[in-house]
Amino acid sequence: MTSNSIPVLLVTANVGSIFEDPAQMLELWTKEFLATVTKLDPKFIALHCQEVGGKNYEESMRHVKLFLDLLMTSSELRLFDKIRVFLDEDYSSAENFTALGNLYFIHESMENVLLWDFKDSAYVPVQGKEIYSGNIESVVTKEKAKFPQNYFPECKWSRKGFMRTRWSLQGSIFDLINIHLFHDASNFVAMETCPSIYCQTRRKALEHTLHRFHNDQYGKAPYFLFGDFNFRTDTEGVVKKLTEGLNKVQSSKNEVQYTNDNKCILTLGKKEFNHFDHQTVFYKSNPTWLKSYDKELEAFKEHLIEYPVTFPPSYPFEEKISQGSCYMQTRCPAWCDRVLLSHTAKQLVDDRSEVGYNVIGAETCMGDHKPVYLKADLRVNAGPNLSFDDIKMQNLTKKDVDSSTITRYIYIQNIDNPVKIFRETAV
Repeated sequence: MTSNSIPVLLVTANVGSIFEDPAQMLELWTKEFLATVTKLDPKFIALHCQEVGGKNYEESMRHVKLFLDLLMTSSELRLFDKIRVFLDEDYSSAENFTALGNLYFIHESMENVLLWDFKDSAYVPVQGKEIYSGNIESVVTKEKAKFPQNYFPECKWSRKGFMRTRWSLQGSIFDLINIHLFHDASNFVAMETCPSIYCQTRRKALEHTLHRFHNDQYGKAPYFLFGDFNFRTDTEGVVKKLTEGLNKVQSSKNEVQYTNDNKCILTLGKKEFNHFDHQTVFYKSNPTWLKSYDKELEAFKEHLIEYPVTFPPSYPFEEKISQGSCYMQTRCPAWCDRVLLSHTAKQLVDDRSEVGYNVIGAETCMGDHKPVYLKADLRVNAGPNLSFDDIKMQNLTKKDVDSSTITRYIYIQNIDNPVKIFRETAV
């Protein structure tokens, strides 16, 4: 860390499948994650998780505590003395439950760290370690929402939505948004049109979310949007590419095969996508050809930026420990997991520093999704400056009516944003 920039690590991870085999997978996953932290040496870490507690969350939500303990007690994070964790675990509330988890670790060397209170529209200093889990609807330092119910396939609730926090790090303000969009349920339906019906639903939900932020009641801020977008490749186009010159055979009602001289080259089913040389075609050959079919982000280029993708598709990997670099033969591999930036967030990145954009655990079983990270240095004092050195204090104390705490409202005068407030509370 220099006086002009802060090294940050932004990670998105769909962790659903690691809770299916917690005895082995939780420790394996955290080991790879922590090794990446050690290698990259960030001073601010944001870990955005989806499907916290697993797909069978009624049974496996109890393992989330072990996952958190493995991180919190690790030697790799011992110098991160400021921690904020938001875990949406209340699956009894279908209209609110997202299974999202936002975890933030701030190094002891970091000063002037503030977090936005969405209720009071005020910044609060970040000190110590605070964990919010279970039902977190009333937690004011995060904003969480599911997509409107009519956006969901067949209007049935599933764990899809977003959760965001707003930060001020040494005078630079930005939002960190965790998002989980809708998946592809059937390969056959995904092939019917381009864009597919699933792609259209994802686009609608993402447009809804971006519109909300671009017309923000709390004021606009640069944002980093990272999560499981479930972006898929153009399945129709990929199949055409892979089956040029082959014969199509309807082997059964629910299965189609493409053959060459009676040799099956590609088998398709509702949940089957099986090439006879699957791993070479999609992984070992570094399939740059497949990236040309990754088109879903193009509709949002006016609002969102992504650093060049040089890593293989992040989904769907085998969940067997011995096959960490092998894809499951269920879906066409795709870059579901992304770290995206608004144009204003891109301006926060110090362009003199090296940016890293890659997967974690490329050769290790990390579940069906490989975590994806962005490592970058963010410029300090790049937004409305909330440095403690520049404050002008007014109305210094106000006794809370129903508590024994004293709240100080501190007003920051700034040429770009003349009234910014943060709040300090002391017993």
